[in-house]
Amino acid sequence: MDQLTAETPPGGSDALKAARPFDWQRLAQSGVIPLVELPSVDVAVPATAALVGAGLVCVEVALRTEGAVDGIRRIRDSFPDLCLGAGTVLDLDQLALVVEAGVDFVVSPGFNPTVVDRCRELGVPILPGVATPTEIDMALTRGLDVVKLFPAEALGGLGYLKAIAAPYRAVRFVPTGGINAHNLADYLAIPNVLACGGSWIAGLELLRRRDFETVRQLAAGALAIAKGARPSLIVDGTGAAR
Repeated sequence: MDQLTAETPPGGSDALKAARPFDWQRLAQSGVIPLVELPSVDVAVPATAALVGAGLVCVEVALRTEGAVDGIRRIRDSFPDLCLGAGTVLDLDQLALVVEAGVDFVVSPGFNPTVVDRCRELGVPILPGVATPTEIDMALTRGLDVVKLFPAEALGGLGYLKAIAAPYRAVRFVPTGGINAHNLADYLAIPNVLACGGSWIAGLELLRRRDFETVRQLAAGALAIAKGARPSLIVDGTGAAR
């Protein structure tokens, strides 16, 4: 099993700079970004196949388990056209690992200036977590106008998001934390929301049971909700597993 920390990979900074050009609008294509926590490496490809089969075009793998980075590598190899992100990136060692593994973007739970600045230095797209206006200002001073609001529901939900977004009309938010099939449409109805992150679609227990059909059904349901909320932005389809 791979570790979640490591030295800079072979090739040094050149290997890190392999990140591809990224358009944040890709996150809006599904409206919802499933957060996948892999219980074991062997479920990475079938779980992703279930999500892709439902029509989702973006997946985020959380670095909360030992097999996460290896799982990202397998997903990247099997789904070369998938919009693939790594979540829960906490430090520079993890950043080095996931960029070398081939992610399109990284996500952090909070605003870590060291990680954010390193991403900007390397040209790696990052979605930093924010919870306050101060953190939004920190993102803007670094040229970032897409941020993750976390934990959205615990902070105050829709009311808090609307209030904090009001002074920052150029900022687009990806709220996560407590979002599910019952409130997804309400979040997507807010103009500043680019997409929503959610762990209910490919939950850890579902993957432990290898219940990929339920994952597919939940993903299809989430996509249907997103289409209903913003039909002009949502598209289906991505690269197939090979």
